[in-house]
Amino acid sequence: MNKTTPDFLAHGHDPRDPNPWLAMYLDQSTPIAEEVKRAWLADSGSRSRQFVLPFIRPLARTLIVLFQVIKVFTPRRLAFSRTLHRLLAWGMENFIRPEANWLILRHFHLGSQILQFIAANAPVHVPTNPLRPQAIADVRDDMFLVHDLNLYNFVIRLNQNLREAGRQLEYVPCPDFSMLHQPPLRLEDMPARRRNFLDLQSSIELFTPIYQLLLTDSDFWRATNSLQLDETIGLYTATILDARAHLVLVNNRHPLVPMSTLRAGFRLTLHGLSTEMAHAFLMSRKAPHASTAANETEAVPA
Repeated sequence: MNKTTPDFLAHGHDPRDPNPWLAMYLDQSTPIAEEVKRAWLADSGSRSRQFVLPFIRPLARTLIVLFQVIKVFTPRRLAFSRTLHRLLAWGMENFIRPEANWLILRHFHLGSQILQFIAANAPVHVPTNPLRPQAIADVRDDMFLVHDLNLYNFVIRLNQNLREAGRQLEYVPCPDFSMLHQPPLRLEDMPARRRNFLDLQSSIELFTPIYQLLLTDSDFWRATNSLQLDETIGLYTATILDARAHLVLVNNRHPLVPMSTLRAGFRLTLHGLSTEMAHAFLMSRKAPHASTAANETEAVPA
C-alpha cells in the first residue's frame, strides 16, 4: 500500500473540530476492507473532490443533455468503443489520483469474483467471463463495455437456466468461496505524478458524457441502467447465504424502475462502493468456513 498518510490520519482528534473523514474511517458498522476504506476516504477528502467536483458535475450533466440531442440526428449504431477506451486509459494514466485508479481496477476483479461466487453456488451451470486487469493499459480492450455486458449476460443466462431446470436460487449451507480473494493490485504501482490529481467522483462525472458521446444510445442506456442490478446481485448473494440484512447497504434503487442518466456519475460511485462492501461481506463469511474446513482436515486421521 501507499505509505502516504491521509490528512485525516496525520492530525490528532480535536473534539472542538472533529474530522468527518476520521469518524468514517474509525467506524466499523459497514463491511469494507481496511485498506480500501483508507484509500476511499483519502480520495473523498482530496482537494479535487472539494473544489473541482462542484464545477465538473453541472458541466457533465449539461453535456449529457446536449449529447442526447446530438444523438437524435446521428446514426443510431454509430459507435467508437476502441477510441473511447483508449481515451479512458489515457485519462486514468495522466490525470486520476492513485487511489481512484486503484479502486477502478479493483472493481473489475471484485465484480467478476462476485458473479463467479453466485455461479458456483447456483443449482445450474452459468458461464462467466472474469475481468482481471493488471494495469491501466488493460482497460483499452473495451473493458468498461464488456463489464456491463457481462452483468446483463450473467443475469439472463442464470435465470434462463433456472427456468429451464425448474429450479431457483436457494440457501447453500456450505457455499463455495474459493474464487474470492484480494486482487493482486498495489496502490503504489498506480501513476502518482503531480498531474494525477483528479478524484474518483470527478473523473466518473467527467467520463460519463464522453461515454455517452462515443457509444450508441443502447450501450449508454444499458451501462447506466446496469446500476439498477446492484439490488439484483445483492439478492442473489443474500439468498445463497441466507443473509438479507446486509441488503440495507445496497441503495442504487429498484431494478424495475430505470432512473435518469443525469445522475449516472453519482450512482456509478455508489455502485463501486456497493461492490466493495459486497466483496468484503463475502470475504468475512469465507474466513469462518475456511477455518472450519481446515479443522476438519486436521481431524481426519492419516
